[in-house]
Amino acid sequence: MRPAVGPASAGRAPVAALQAALAAEHAAIYGYGVAGAQLTAAARAAALRDWTLHQNARDTLTAMIASLGATPVAASAAYELPFAVHDARSARALAADMEDGVTRAYLALVALPDTSLRTFGALAMQPPAERAAYWRGTTTAFPGFPRGAFAHE
Repeated sequence: MRPAVGPASAGRAPVAALQAALAAEHAAIYGYGVAGAQLTAAARAAALRDWTLHQNARDTLTAMIASLGATPVAASAAYELPFAVHDARSARALAADMEDGVTRAYLALVALPDTSLRTFGALAMQPPAERAAYWRGTTTAFPGFPRGAFAHE
């Protein structure tokens, strides 16, 4: 990664957070290819829709990072999955896990001092949190945070 330069950047933290979000989008795009192969018609159509949404988000993040004078992180050729995906149930679990990861990545943008990036992160984390709930079949109290992160969960 090339360091951010110019007045449009207030340091490396914004670029690093955007790069992390981009990396999460790359991983989700890959993961939906794996998950989609195990899903039946209706769920496969939902996975295809989500895959396309992640591609669009990837393109947006790529442009944002480039506008800050940095080189966007490239996708890996392959990603290590958190568990084996061998049926529709595990494919749905993978989709929920990937969406949780994307939500966490956008949540990091909310902590930045730049209000435009904070707003972007807050708005961008909502769709993957909703998609995670769809794939999981339930919601979580604090999307983007690991289960059990809060005493009252």
